Amino acid sequence: MNAKRADSSQAWYREPWPWLLMLGPAIVVVAGVTTAYLAVVSSDGLVEDDYYKQGLTVNLRTARDQRAAELGIDAELLVGGEGDRMRALLRGKEGLRLPEALTLSIIHPTRPGFDQRVALRSEGAGVYIGMVRPFTGRWHVTLEDDRKEWRLVGDWVTGKQSALRLTAASVAAAQEKSDYQRR
Repeated sequence: MNAKRADSSQAWYREPWPWLLMLGPAIVVVAGVTTAYLAVVSSDGLVEDDYYKQGLTVNLRTARDQRAAELGIDAELLVGGEGDRMRALLRGKEGLRLPEALTLSIIHPTRPGFDQRVALRSEGAGVYIGMVRPFTGRWHVTLEDDRKEWRLVGDWVTGKQSALRLTAASVAAAQEKSDYQRR
């Protein structure tokens, strides 16, 4: 009986169970090396080097939002026409002197390589025109005057909205609500 058992036993590496048990740790090692490689090779576009300075400018940005609300400024952005023309229709309180140029920032939430800064030139009567590269999806949009005294901000989902309306009143109301909640 012992002779039969000795003949039927195989070397350990010919058995399936040791290999099956080693498969789990081997997969973990491969996944760890792959993760380390991706962490070293790719950059994280969401992390800013000067986050402290950006935090200090928050009050400056909110002051520009409030200034736009005081002036009663609102805008409507439309893409289309010849090529990829961006058209902005700007309105404000009676007697508001409209600037000669506007700066439009179209910022992707996670991929800074797709961001655009577009100069919009006045065509008269509150109409501004500029050329943009095609963009689709969700974008953060900032419209500001050439002297950087005021700004309008909003989010644009280009597949769902053919035009974007930016109003300073909604920004100021949201800020007042957050200030009230902090008290």
